[in-house]
Amino acid sequence: MIFDTDIFIRIQRGNEKAADLVQKTSVRFLSIQTYKELLQGAKNKTQIKHTKDFISSFGFYILPFTENIGHRASIYIEEYTLVSNLRAGDAIIAATATENNMFLATSNAKHFRPIKDLKLKVFKP
Repeated sequence: MIFDTDIFIRIQRGNEKAADLVQKTSVRFLSIQTYKELLQGAKNKTQIKHTKDFISSFGFYILPFTENIGHRASIYIEEYTLVSNLRAGDAIIAATATENNMFLATSNAKHFRPIKDLKLKVFKP
């Protein structure tokens, strides 16, 4: 399963349900886009270190940005931006999940629900 950025943010804010979701998932993935968003959201080097340590200690695999992901993300932007205000980062995360045939765990279902070929696991905090 691939985890959306919002799941990590909820864990950082102490949401135990989000932490349980991660702990109960045996094989964990994240898009390189999510990784970049988490690093960009850090306020200092200590938070960057905590983020990297968390990802490492829970054995997350970071999925790279590929040509196919980029192409699919572009298609998603063309199809869904006007309808649902899909942003480029979310399109990349969705395309990563779809291209790797994985579920995307997110609590931001409204961002992703219009994407027909995306498999969602909606997290309710």
